Amino acid sequence: MRIEIFIYFTIIIVFFQCESSNKSVDQTSVHPTKKAITVPSFNNDSAFYFIQKQVDFGPRVPNTDAHKRCGEYLVNKMKSYGAKVHVQEFTEQAYDGSLLHLKNIIASYNPGAQKRILLATHWDTRPFADKDIEGRYDPFDGANDGGSGVGVLLEVARILSRNEMPNTGIDIALFDGEDFGEHEDVENTPMKNGLVQIWWCLGSQYWAKNPHVPKYSAYYGILLDMVGAKNAQFFKEGGSMQFSPKVVKKVWDTARSLGYSNYFVNTNSPGIMDDHIFVNRDAKIPMIDIVEYNPNSPSYYFGEYHHTRNDNMSIINKQTLQAVGETVLFTIYNE
Repeated sequence: MRIEIFIYFTIIIVFFQCESSNKSVDQTSVHPTKKAITVPSFNNDSAFYFIQKQVDFGPRVPNTDAHKRCGEYLVNKMKSYGAKVHVQEFTEQAYDGSLLHLKNIIASYNPGAQKRILLATHWDTRPFADKDIEGRYDPFDGANDGGSGVGVLLEVARILSRNEMPNTGIDIALFDGEDFGEHEDVENTPMKNGLVQIWWCLGSQYWAKNPHVPKYSAYYGILLDMVGAKNAQFFKEGGSMQFSPKVVKKVWDTARSLGYSNYFVNTNSPGIMDDHIFVNRDAKIPMIDIVEYNPNSPSYYFGEYHHTRNDNMSIINKQTLQAVGETVLFTIYNE
């Protein structure tokens, strides 16, 4: 969802740190040697292909044939990459009263590991280009908003299937129904049962209260949203800084060490309503949001393509995909 908010949720996260002491043996200090970590290479051509593949289905709007076919593709692709795949099929009411048939797709690697990292994005597309001047009720490709995060995580899944796993378990969650919020023409937020309802992020709201595994927990999570546009920049989003500042630091420090500080900017940005809010609030998992932020854009700080028909393959940039994908890989492999 793309609404600027002040976030009042609080999560207390306790990190335990241990210090190892050096011991003297025959007046010679002995230091444990840490095993060198080999991080597989991220292939931006592959990530780009996965985005194109989604766009080729058409707009992935819930209740459409394109949505159904793309969902089947994503499930089969994750299975082909050796993941244990959980599919959550459920229905939710949309802001306009329609009933949406939704599907969360969760792919698990090293499912027996207790320490887990959750990587997430949304795979649906907005049902209308309501920031366009004309055709404001027409669907659009959603190459970046919807497609790019999935493309990066499919490439991560492909890499995990062909290389030595990190020391942790990895879960990749593709949330549905993120972008079916009220149209720009709707002046007041529609109510549900007399209560204010958040009509965005329906898939993460459902999953956070109904995880794919009972009592599921993760050490932390990383959400990807709009991570493929040329010259995109990712600031330290306000909700992420409130919930999970240590995870933000970990990821931004990793990006800097890789030479991607021009993408991962060391500056805070306002908090937004996105899938990570519900993962933090309801599932109690510290999750951050890597999301494009442009303070000079008239379209609530996102790129000018946002929720318009300009969100197509022409704006997708392989260097941006590389910066995000490589940063995510180095983060999870160095955990």
